[in-house]
Amino acid sequence: MKTAVRSYRLAITGILFGACAGYLYYHFVGCASGTCMITSKPINSTAYGAIMGWLISGIFKKEETNSEQNKIENNEQHKENNN
Repeated sequence: MKTAVRSYRLAITGILFGACAGYLYYHFVGCASGTCMITSKPINSTAYGAIMGWLISGIFKKEETNSEQNKIENNEQHKENNN
């Protein structure tokens, strides 16, 4: 569980930040008439913000090189052999 959280930490942070930003946009700006598709309901603007936060967080993800992938695979094999 910890490794899953660590590997997706940036995406989770982006989703949470985007969801908060989406709700704050609804709360402070919103749509007075109720005809706006995204900002007429808090669930819509929060979900939209979460999706946008997830997409934007992907910009900052560091690509793994072959040497880093080899190190990870070697560490996993070493752990399996020790058990």
